[in-house]
Amino acid sequence: MAAAAGAVTAAAAAAAATAAEPAAAVGPGEEAGAGSLCPGPLRLARLPLARVKALVKADPDVSLASQEAVYILARAAELFVETIAKDAYVYAQQGKRKTLQRKDLDNAIEAIDEFAFLEGTLD
Repeated sequence: MAAAAGAVTAAAAAAAATAAEPAAAVGPGEEAGAGSLCPGPLRLARLPLARVKALVKADPDVSLASQEAVYILARAAELFVETIAKDAYVYAQQGKRKTLQRKDLDNAIEAIDEFAFLEGTLD
């Protein structure tokens, strides 16, 4: 029962995070995105959760990680990658390119305050 409640909570968090649907629209037993035009099962996380869990457990300070925590970390990583890729793509477009290059990521990291913690990591 706790796993089902966690799944509903995770689905509601994903809906709220993406602002595609309000969190209240996902009720118990309902799938987020039900009735959409995309065929197939809904996959809330795109990163493999087993790999994310392995990365979390690689930290010696972490002994246990709940499924919900692993899901939230995976979703946060997805949103981070999406955000930095979109911001870097602006610089690729300015260079009249469709392909992201390292210099586009460097430019995004330098220009956007939220990515300041990444400065020097690509060197």
